[in-house]
Amino acid sequence: MPRLPSVPPVLHRALLDLFGRLPRGVRRRLVRWGSPSYTVGAVCVVERADGRVLLVRQRYRNHWGLPGGLLSRREPPADAARREVEEEVGLRVEPLGEPVVVVEPGPQRVDVVFRARPVDDADADAAAPRSPEVVEVRWFPRLELPQLQHETVQALMALARDDTEPFSARGDREERHG
Repeated sequence: MPRLPSVPPVLHRALLDLFGRLPRGVRRRLVRWGSPSYTVGAVCVVERADGRVLLVRQRYRNHWGLPGGLLSRREPPADAARREVEEEVGLRVEPLGEPVVVVEPGPQRVDVVFRARPVDDADADAAAPRSPEVVEVRWFPRLELPQLQHETVQALMALARDDTEPFSARGDREERHG
């Protein structure tokens, strides 16, 4: 959105007073109209008990990525993360801890990134493409990841900055003390 020219302080205050008198719904529409739009997605870094990480290869992308997708209107991000993993690979997951958020101003995208584990680790090997957009699903050792999509690298870096402890150990700790 183009930057508006400087407005004299007296006029600025008068416009803010006028804005404050508008009905709430009108104010919200004006703010949304004048604000940049971002898409919001939820992605999961799913790790099973042996430390392998779940990655998907999408039909329209060249590199490996994380399962996830856009939130539906008014859908909580954790619910979207669970739904997307189950839709894409047929695996039920449990998010662990608080997510991290990655904001990409260029493409105007916000990703809510969750650490997660399979609800039943025995079912983890049954993960397979369940969506037309996913052509391959594979579990990779953490230190042997393939070439990754930019968004996946950003998500993994954000999680690494947030917590240096491997989340398989974190999940074990939560089970013992939680």
